[in-house]
Amino acid sequence: MQERYEALTHIAPQVSSLPDPVVSLNAMNLPWDSFDVNQEPMTQMQVGVSQMFPFPGKLSLREDVAVFEADAALHSVAEMRLNLDMTVSLTWWEIYFLDRSLETVIKNKSLIRQFIKIARTKYEVGNGLQQDVLLAQLELSKLLDREIQLKSMRENRVIRLNVLMDQLPDLPMQLPTVMPPFSGTVASESNLYERARLARPLLMQEKAVINASESRLALAEKEYYPDFMVGMAYGKRDEDTFGRSRKDFLSVMLSINIPLYAGSKQSEAVKQRARELAKNRYSLVDARNMVMSSISSSVTDYEQAKEQLDLYGNGILPQARQTVESMLVGYQVNEVDFLNLVGSQITLLNYELLYWKAFTEINQSAARIRAAVGEENIYE
Repeated sequence: MQERYEALTHIAPQVSSLPDPVVSLNAMNLPWDSFDVNQEPMTQMQVGVSQMFPFPGKLSLREDVAVFEADAALHSVAEMRLNLDMTVSLTWWEIYFLDRSLETVIKNKSLIRQFIKIARTKYEVGNGLQQDVLLAQLELSKLLDREIQLKSMRENRVIRLNVLMDQLPDLPMQLPTVMPPFSGTVASESNLYERARLARPLLMQEKAVINASESRLALAEKEYYPDFMVGMAYGKRDEDTFGRSRKDFLSVMLSINIPLYAGSKQSEAVKQRARELAKNRYSLVDARNMVMSSISSSVTDYEQAKEQLDLYGNGILPQARQTVESMLVGYQVNEVDFLNLVGSQITLLNYELLYWKAFTEINQSAARIRAAVGEENIYE
């Protein structure tokens, strides 16, 4: 896309230049019967040059169109960079979430193995049921299956991230195990809207497209006016049959094109360009609505994930861990049913995964907000 922009920057000098002059070599009034250049007095060998001059304003409008199209391409490069940066960030955080999920599953596998050991010991001494051992083994098998799935998902995300980073797909990737806790307050939506209006490359691209369409419309209206062809020719005549010299000729020409079919040509072109301009203006409105919608949705997701992270980290998870510990002690003294113990462990596992999902969603939402606004700093 960068090379496409670079290519478009070379169009403006081309379209703003005059058409190439035309050099002509002519044999004028050459007698058909003999092709003798001395036979007829009006026979001459002529060399001429002519130049087309578009109606004033046409060349500058063509240059404007090319410049605005190049500007739009430049903004599209910046937009692509934003989207690429966002995609890399989202994929990175997906891998981070899968790493933490794997850690959580492995930790819960150890817990389930502890359950199996306790259940088997109770069964062997006659204080437990065989079904408790079988149930614990089943839960362990489920965790092993989930671990396999998570590893496969991680491998797929690593392949995707390597491709985005222009690296070999099978290149191993090791992410940090601990990320700093999130801090900061995202700016208000109205503030983010205003920042996006000034900074989002997509909106600037649409504005550049509108400017190009306005220049095309003005150029179509200019096509009602004729272009001019100015030419000059020098005609050389040879001596006559009696050896007498003949005067050479100098010819000057001026021609213009007549918009004779303006009703079906120029008028229709103006209507076409006007419709294209209206379409591009609607496209800008649509793009603005899309940007604001993206900002609002991402801010909503951000705030939800932030509240959930606080709830899981400071409320639900400590309670779930205490519940599992309490039930494990109760099960050992035959005061808690094994099914309830396993259920509490499953609940703990699910909330630990939700905690890391919320942690990841905060950072992914922040990445989406940055891409939607077009700025790195999205905080107050």
